Amino acid sequence: MSSGLPARLVGREAELAVLRDAIAQLRAGTGGVVVVEGEPGIGKSSLVAAAVAVGQESGCTVLHATADQAAHPLPLRLLCDCLEIKQRANDARRAEMLRFARAERPDLLVSSAVHAAMIEMLLTLVEDDCATAPTMMVLDDVQWADDASLDVCRRLASTAAHLPLLLVLSFRPVPRGSGMRQLRAALRGHATTTISLGPLGPDAIRDLLSDVAGAPPGPALVELAAQASGNPLYVRELVESLVREGGVTVGEHADLRETSLCTVRRSLAAALDSRLSFVRADALDILRVAALLGREFAVGEVAAVLGRSTIDISDDLQEAVAAGILVDAGTRMAFRHPLIRQALYDGMPTALRVALHQDAARALDGIGGVEPQRVAQQLLESGRVGDRWARRWLARTAPVLAVRAPRLAAELMDRELEHGVADQRDRAAFSAALAQILIGAGEHEKAAGRARQALAVSGEPADRGRMYWVLARALFSGGDNDAAVATLEQALEEDLPDAWRARLLGSLAMFQRAGSGALEAADATARRALETGESAGDTFAIAYALTDLWLTHSVQRQYLSALDCVDRALETLNATDDHADLRCYALHARIFTLQNLSRWSDAEAALRDARQFLLDDDRTDDARFSVTAAVLTYWLGQWDDTLAELESVDQSVSAMTYRGLRERGPIWLWHGLAALIAVRRDDRAAAEGHLRAGLRQPPVTVADRENTDFLLFAQALSAEQHGDPHLALSHLGGLLTREPGEMTLIHQWLPTVVRLALAVDDDSAAAAALAACRAEAAAEQVPARATAAANWCTGLYERDPAPLRSAMEHYRAVGVPVELAGTVEDLAVVLAEHGNTGESKRLIGEALDLYGGFGAVWDIRRAEARLRRHGIRSGVRGARTKRPAHGWDALTPTEHKIALLVAAGRSTSDIAQSMFLTRRTTQTHISHILAKLGMRSRVEIAREAFNRDPAAIPTDL
Repeated sequence: MSSGLPARLVGREAELAVLRDAIAQLRAGTGGVVVVEGEPGIGKSSLVAAAVAVGQESGCTVLHATADQAAHPLPLRLLCDCLEIKQRANDARRAEMLRFARAERPDLLVSSAVHAAMIEMLLTLVEDDCATAPTMMVLDDVQWADDASLDVCRRLASTAAHLPLLLVLSFRPVPRGSGMRQLRAALRGHATTTISLGPLGPDAIRDLLSDVAGAPPGPALVELAAQASGNPLYVRELVESLVREGGVTVGEHADLRETSLCTVRRSLAAALDSRLSFVRADALDILRVAALLGREFAVGEVAAVLGRSTIDISDDLQEAVAAGILVDAGTRMAFRHPLIRQALYDGMPTALRVALHQDAARALDGIGGVEPQRVAQQLLESGRVGDRWARRWLARTAPVLAVRAPRLAAELMDRELEHGVADQRDRAAFSAALAQILIGAGEHEKAAGRARQALAVSGEPADRGRMYWVLARALFSGGDNDAAVATLEQALEEDLPDAWRARLLGSLAMFQRAGSGALEAADATARRALETGESAGDTFAIAYALTDLWLTHSVQRQYLSALDCVDRALETLNATDDHADLRCYALHARIFTLQNLSRWSDAEAALRDARQFLLDDDRTDDARFSVTAAVLTYWLGQWDDTLAELESVDQSVSAMTYRGLRERGPIWLWHGLAALIAVRRDDRAAAEGHLRAGLRQPPVTVADRENTDFLLFAQALSAEQHGDPHLALSHLGGLLTREPGEMTLIHQWLPTVVRLALAVDDDSAAAAALAACRAEAAAEQVPARATAAANWCTGLYERDPAPLRSAMEHYRAVGVPVELAGTVEDLAVVLAEHGNTGESKRLIGEALDLYGGFGAVWDIRRAEARLRRHGIRSGVRGARTKRPAHGWDALTPTEHKIALLVAAGRSTSDIAQSMFLTRRTTQTHISHILAKLGMRSRVEIAREAFNRDPAAIPTDL
């Protein structure tokens, strides 16, 4: 092994060094006490064995014994074994002690008088041994020792420092009888060195896997071993089980076979189940029920399934926590090791598990406030189909479940439909709900098929209106816009309720614009939808039509009118608790419009309001708002926060889809933002990966094009970065014009088009970009972003500082640093061309400081190169010092705030709420903090924060 340690000790170098130091002090005549503690399987015995070997090598007298896990251990058995009373019967003192013990009771030493005498003789024997040579007494698994042995340990601990005696005690957190509690208390009162064994790190686990499997581990094996949470015993049990069952292939690397792990899991369950024998039977029964509920569970859930009170089960749960089986997870508890949970789960007979899952579903449904997905998960795990109660529950809960856990809802509904739902109305409802979920999952063809099935068995006009709605959405999302429009037109010929006519008209308006860019037709249809919706008094239809009108106004750059429409839509929706998806869409729209009006601080406030709504509606991990927040923070120069928002997003189609409202989610936008930051930070590998992924699927509709502009801009800057400005300019050619009905804000990219065109002496391309930007500005209802961009383009093209100054002051006043940095750079270049080197040098310094704040190292190099052509060098500026990669100073401002909140004891949910983040984004920040600080837990973050700046830690809890 690379560490030079035996395989079983890899990753324990620091702990063994502590023991070596204690042994070295013993040889010098100074004794003491070392405690080695940790959960079962964490490596205590291996470390103790290594310490014994080191002690023997050092020339000390080494005495070693392990306590017996017997129901009624013999009194003083541990100490007698350690001091080798029987084994060294030729030693006069030991022979006398053995005769004394046997004289009273040959079999068991139970007399209190004998105990007292034996204890004194044992203590005297230890003192005599220490007088002969420095002595090391190593007692392993002390938690199983009898009380008399524990009493001797307490007394030895109090005298060890006065003798050349090193007392090494190893024990688990449980069991904790009265004798162990007294011993622990006594050890705290002496100069005791405690070694608390935590989980092994990733490198040590890889070395351990190599040792067990016979070759360096492959990625699948490493990922599976991570379920052991760093416990070396569990890693060994897992891999040895896999090797026995032929589940590992060994070549250049050892990795999993592409076969089922069911057989391995059964074998592993049996192996690990024996490791839980130290837990009381009652506690094990509770843990098995908890295992049914998943990795995490609420205490009330376990109590409900058991039909007991939380007080009744609290002692058993506390024992499981002390044993390291369970850990605190905020308002919930969790299994520390997924493998232990799996072992408990797989250890139950299949028939029992099925019945318990079914009972758990009913019990959870009876608890107020339990999320429906918890009940649904139990129904799914039960494997039962056609249960009357389960089907009634699913029919009642389907609308909510489809929003909160769409894939889970889809699997349950699909299973029931395949089994056969006799009631036609239930079958239609299940089919329609399943179709809508499949749309979100990107399975559009299946969604359309289910929607058609629902239409075939549905006779109620309102139900048919809903089915048409879903079918049209499935067709549009699948790329068949003409079929979607035809479906809506066919539906509108039927005798449907006005509410559904209004909703279908709203969808028709959306598809007319998004599919083919028919803006005038979409606007007229939206107004019909609004009129019909108001006549029907349908809140959803009214708000939906208003968002349609918001869209048509936005395309025409009538942002004040667009803002009025979206505010009216939100006001309408505020009158009801329904239609959360439409409200989310309207909140997105409002943030977008405020940015277009250059009201950046208002846009930030709107994002906070939106996330408060998500919190109130229990939708705090809505991925769409993470993308919206990422766009906003990009322009505000908070690029680390942008990346954290993007990293928190599940990159699936379902995570970024406006269900039933408009076009598919912005996958292109996700990759475009990530690629653009990577390019500007000169992370070429990351940029290439995102560009490749984003460009894999070409845009088809107008709505698709609207999400590709960040990606195209990143592609252009990457080409320029690689020294090909002509290619860069060609990539941006598609941004010079908008397709009919297209929303894309082309003005935000056109200054770069002008700069690149002038750099390659393409005056016609530069003039075209300037004309396009001026057209955008002229269309604005009030001067805003496009107007500032037009001034920027004008100053560049005409080499005129005045319009550039106007753009610069606008960006400075509204607080948008990314656009400010670019304008300041270009103004510095133009001033240098005019010979104004003094002001040019001052401005380029400001630009470089701004770029440094974003981490835009490539922008810095480009700007410096442009100014060097005019003889201007920026010099070294302190504000541009690169943030270190590791340590406390590596934390971003957001990470620093979160670290302080972690130190204050705030949960992830509390932090997310107070900082207007999603839980996933908050957890992403915490993961970054742990990585930068080289830590493994929130406790370590808290300790570092208290050491650094205790006064900054919030106390208003």
